[in-house]
Amino acid sequence: MVVDKREHIIQKSLELFAEKGFEGTSIRDIATLADVNVAMVNYYFGSKEKLFESIVSHRASYMKDMLQELVNDATKTEMEKIDTIIDAYVNRLLSQPAFHRLVHQELLIAKRGVMHEQLINIFASNTLFFKQIIEQGIRKKQFRKVDAELTMASLIGTINQVLLSKSMCNILLQSKEDFNPYTDPVFKKRLIKHLQQMIHAHLTIS
Repeated sequence: MVVDKREHIIQKSLELFAEKGFEGTSIRDIATLADVNVAMVNYYFGSKEKLFESIVSHRASYMKDMLQELVNDATKTEMEKIDTIIDAYVNRLLSQPAFHRLVHQELLIAKRGVMHEQLINIFASNTLFFKQIIEQGIRKKQFRKVDAELTMASLIGTINQVLLSKSMCNILLQSKEDFNPYTDPVFKKRLIKHLQQMIHAHLTIS
């Protein structure tokens, strides 16, 4: 099977960034793990910042495609679309918790201006699709009038709080220290159900 070199470098870089952080990862580290030379990494990406942006864009593109399809899906109600989004976001973010903590950190510190702006742009496009679905639901009288942007912030903020610290999450859940909520299917279902109930209560016309 032919392996796409660019895709291979992205996957190996994701592992390193998640393990060692942005500052702790070098282009040479990436080249070594991916079993390619430094010149090839630079050829595809140009810099470590551009490589990091490519990884985020690569992972966000899945959500972007799904959201775009949902906006135009006439077979689902708007609430069913929201449920699909919640399920997808939880599964996606919990699949790489360390990496998403790193992305969250980069968004918070805004240390690398150009990269920070690119990350904002990547996530902003997904927010627009979510907003469209909310607004469609409001127009169809399926949802009450809510702040679509802050509804999205509430959803992602709750997931980020879970991702922030495994130890803190276990304290909140009153779980044992060795429990890993990110890989536990029961907890994942619990989180999805909670978020769906929370958003349903927020959106439903009383």
